[in-house]
Amino acid sequence: MRQLAEFEKYADDFAVTEHVLREQGFHRSPPDFHCLVAEEGSNLVGFLVYHFVAFTYRAKPNLIIKELYIAGPHRSRGVGKLLMKAVAKEAAFTGCGMIKWWVAKWNERGIEFYKQLGGKIDSDWHEFQLSEKAFRDLAASVEESR
Repeated sequence: MRQLAEFEKYADDFAVTEHVLREQGFHRSPPDFHCLVAEEGSNLVGFLVYHFVAFTYRAKPNLIIKELYIAGPHRSRGVGKLLMKAVAKEAAFTGCGMIKWWVAKWNERGIEFYKQLGGKIDSDWHEFQLSEKAFRDLAASVEESR
């Protein structure tokens, strides 16, 4: 995951630890996330982290891919496609209506990979974000107005 943070240029803000992963992925029921891993021998060569949005307008959950990362030397060897195929099977098994994910606009190689799998860029929606500071400020302003 640290390699992914470096690749996506947010390593300075990376806060995930072994403890966080164990707590959120293995000690909570249901877990906050699920993870598929690809190994070659005893080496981890890739992973795909996902979670579910329980209810949508389709009355079916969406599977949300949060992270897909393949270590550099293992790219273009079919590992990513195998992980995507495995998560597609999970989405079908759990009755999902859609799989969604985000990719950095500068990640042209990733964009092409997803297009080859049948992925489409959703031009109808813009992603919005509130930073931690912004949502805390908003929450405080709501409390002040009561």
